[in-house]
Amino acid sequence: MKRTVGLIGARGYVGRELTTLVESHGDLDLRLAVSQRDGKSPADVAGERLDAYVLALPNGASEPFVEAITAARPEAVIVDLSADHRFSSTWVYGQPERHRAALRGARRIANPGCYATAMQLALAPLVPLVEGPANVFGVSGYSGAGTTPSPKNDPEALRDNLMPYALAGHVHEREVAAQLGCRLFFMPHVAPFFRGLTVTVSVALARPATRGSLEARFREVYDAEPLVRFHEDVPLVRDIAGKHDVAIGGLTVSDDERHAVVVATIDNLLGGAATQALRNLNLALGFPENQGLTS
Repeated sequence: MKRTVGLIGARGYVGRELTTLVESHGDLDLRLAVSQRDGKSPADVAGERLDAYVLALPNGASEPFVEAITAARPEAVIVDLSADHRFSSTWVYGQPERHRAALRGARRIANPGCYATAMQLALAPLVPLVEGPANVFGVSGYSGAGTTPSPKNDPEALRDNLMPYALAGHVHEREVAAQLGCRLFFMPHVAPFFRGLTVTVSVALARPATRGSLEARFREVYDAEPLVRFHEDVPLVRDIAGKHDVAIGGLTVSDDERHAVVVATIDNLLGGAATQALRNLNLALGFPENQGLTS
């Protein structure tokens, strides 16, 4: 039986990707696709009484919709792509690789951030071995800055440039620390390409470990995961664009076996956002997790 879905924030970059995924799903009926500029109030949206709603809104904008939907149809699934509920114990954190069981049948799902997804998947197998904080250097395409004009999504300002921003206390830094229970320092940058991101994760090891032993940890965790690929070589941003998975690779260990570095890439609009939202919808509504991910 088809399930009805509403998408709030359909004109943003992620909203456009989600529209395509939902429309090609086969068992989802996209009954409502609006942006904030369309004048639909939270009460109007809730009044549609749909089976599921995806909120692809800026941080701080989702709560009126959550309240209205909850009042009108508490059994509806809500997937929130903003950071508004990622730190709430009453919402399920929507990373299927780590929370698949809790996501099945969930009604309130907080989609992870794009950077946070790549960082967690790259760092999680190493956390038990890490001494001190991890250091993460990140670079994303300018689509990650959204459609509202700013220097971070201005191709002219970014031309021949690399722009650092939010170098301490970034929300994804706090998100990963909360999820993995470890301290980290995250240094994000935006570059002049449009989509995709890369993170280089550098950690000190509490005791010596060989590259082979660390690779074995990654393969044990991810070999059964259809959307996580482990590569021998460093994964490149241009190779992940338009894809649903995350690529992890370039694992390097220092000569003294006390320092490890690994790289992860992900398409920030798909694997880091829309793809996860669709997987979370599938798990919540009882469909196969990767239904609708055809490319």
